[in-house]
Amino acid sequence: MPNLLADLPSAAGGEVFTELLARGGVRIERIVSEGQSTPADQPYDQDHDEWVLLLAGAAGLWLDGEGETTLKPGDHVLIPARRRHRVTWTEAGRPTVWLAVHVA
Repeated sequence: MPNLLADLPSAAGGEVFTELLARGGVRIERIVSEGQSTPADQPYDQDHDEWVLLLAGAAGLWLDGEGETTLKPGDHVLIPARRRHRVTWTEAGRPTVWLAVHVA
């Protein structure tokens, strides 16, 4: 049985997105970050809901209208469609691992 935290790819050169499942309007992916952030002038503005769970590491997440919050392992958040958001920081020097569920 695969383990989401085993054999992590290096994200030192950029985030690594691994699709785990895609069916009927739902896509699940593992995201591995290491020091990356979303440029302040390029927030995400998706046409679908996204639920994210932080599995390892730490990160800052900014949501339009709510500001920035720090995420630690076990923290999760639902980002509604059209809610502008961005990752303000992820830990450098060790992996930050996310589980993202995209719902169309």
